Amino acid sequence: MSGVPDGGAAGGGVPGGGAAGGGAAGGAPPPATTSRPVSGRGRWRDQLVTVAWLVLVWNLLWGEFTWGNVLGGGLVALLVLVFFPLPRVTFDGRIRPLPLLRFAGRFAAELLTASVQVALVALRPGRATQSAIIAVPLRVGSDLNLTLTAEALSLVPGTLIVEAVRRTGTLYVHVLDVRDSADVERARRDVLALERRIIRATGSAAELRLVESPGPLSDKPPSEPPPDGGPEDEPGPGGGPVNEPGPGGGPVNEPGPVDQPPPGGAPNDEPPPVDQPPTSRTDRGVSE
Repeated sequence: MSGVPDGGAAGGGVPGGGAAGGGAAGGAPPPATTSRPVSGRGRWRDQLVTVAWLVLVWNLLWGEFTWGNVLGGGLVALLVLVFFPLPRVTFDGRIRPLPLLRFAGRFAAELLTASVQVALVALRPGRATQSAIIAVPLRVGSDLNLTLTAEALSLVPGTLIVEAVRRTGTLYVHVLDVRDSADVERARRDVLALERRIIRATGSAAELRLVESPGPLSDKPPSEPPPDGGPEDEPGPGGGPVNEPGPGGGPVNEPGPVDQPPPGGAPNDEPPPVDQPPTSRTDRGVSE
């Protein structure tokens, strides 16, 4: 497996040196955030959740739940929060059961599909496998969304998080088996689609509007442009568009009626006959 093929840089790793979808973190605008100021009650709630989680991890590391391990884990958790304060992660959304079930089912299907694809790539003879590192700016700039999306991507075979930039909400993703820029764009849309499913399951109403609205960071493929040379662009007989109305309501360049020849056979625009001077002649009957 190669790194970034053909000289592609991190954040722009595309076979042939093209730009990865989303651009580098330095040039991408910071993602929109919906975080609200945390009240004192919310801060204490977050601290208690963190302490409970650290106590649970401490007991799992010891392999058994005892009062000594619980008290020791609580003491270690307090020391961690005092001397190594973690960035505050506040949950502003709500859990939606049906989208959560859809996310779990889709995620399980992607795990199975990605596992088969990675196995086929590993067993495929001949062509060397190419990979790329792409930068994907997320649409929701919360720490929770950045963490959930990065963890979900890391669990899928064939993708790996190389770096996460908290300031811009950008994930640098290592993608396996990339052949051209179309594969890079497809991988970028897959990351954004995963973010959208996570927000649908756990995000707030404002975050849901961010991921559903169309824009340059949409995970939906762009619509096909109309083909060139359609009816609106066809030139008419006079050189202009056929369906362009003129001042009188009709086509501007529509040719007028063609002059038809009169019944006598001479065209209408033929000049009239010139009067000839009378010819002098002798009346034979009189001279005789």
